[in-house]
Amino acid sequence: MKWCEVSIQTTHEATEIIAEIFRDLGASGVVIEDPELVNDYITSGKWDYTDIPIATETEVVTEKAYLPVNGELDGRLKSFELELAALKERGVSIAPGIITTCELQDEDWSDTWKQYFHVEKPGERIVIKPTWESYEAKEGELVVELDPGAAFGTGTHATTSMCIKELEQLVKPGMTVFDVGTGSGILSIISAKLGAKDIQAVDYDDSVIKIVEENLAQNNVQDIVSVAQSDLMQNVHGKANLVIANIIADIIIRLFDQLDEHLEEDGTLLTSGIIEDRIDDVIDAADAHGYQVVKRLENKGWACITFKRK
Repeated sequence: MKWCEVSIQTTHEATEIIAEIFRDLGASGVVIEDPELVNDYITSGKWDYTDIPIATETEVVTEKAYLPVNGELDGRLKSFELELAALKERGVSIAPGIITTCELQDEDWSDTWKQYFHVEKPGERIVIKPTWESYEAKEGELVVELDPGAAFGTGTHATTSMCIKELEQLVKPGMTVFDVGTGSGILSIISAKLGAKDIQAVDYDDSVIKIVEENLAQNNVQDIVSVAQSDLMQNVHGKANLVIANIIADIIIRLFDQLDEHLEEDGTLLTSGIIEDRIDDVIDAADAHGYQVVKRLENKGWACITFKRK
């Protein structure tokens, strides 16, 4: 099937109105490229690192919608132009109002993107396998089936692969593990495969909970791992032998305020997702709360640091 991409450069004022016009024309979704929103997100502190530059021109918003190429397309495009003219008559600025269209071929992305994901072995024992690939585990290997999805964490990123290597050393049979900022649930699944028997996985973003539950079931560890929405460790219960926090530096620093309440006296904190520029900040926060570095790994500009009480 072919699609027509309809794009318009417009103002912030007209953005929502034009989005509604697109929906009325039959577009199932609208893409809004707003440089002002991107700037706000970059400067919000929610990202430790991004290579997206700050936009200097923020007045123009680009909106895109996709309409099927069929006998109704010309009529829909004409209706779009008439609706925009009516907006201008009502005093709504749509400047610059530049409209472009291009035809796109519908591709079977469900198969195309699979070429980028294959079996990975980030540690000595753990193997990460997409469900569509076959793999025969060698002696001592533990296979985790995980498909790329909406939640972060497939084992290929340096922050996650370093955590996996450390978990192979840290997880002992029967231990209790808290996975803070679980993402896809990959580190909880690995902890269960390595022998942990009580795992609580939590994430601030409740939209990932369903994804985590599906991944747990795929790996038959749903009876070992529970998952819940939580701001840091507010919704975990009891104390863990091991707390995992593969998130970002600012959130890890906040985590130290809750750690004593939820970590056993001889317990371990495994942190990752820390860019090089923030390593000292995290270590300083740990020191201020009575924790010291027992191991530190670095890879591709990221750090994975293990802490214990002094």
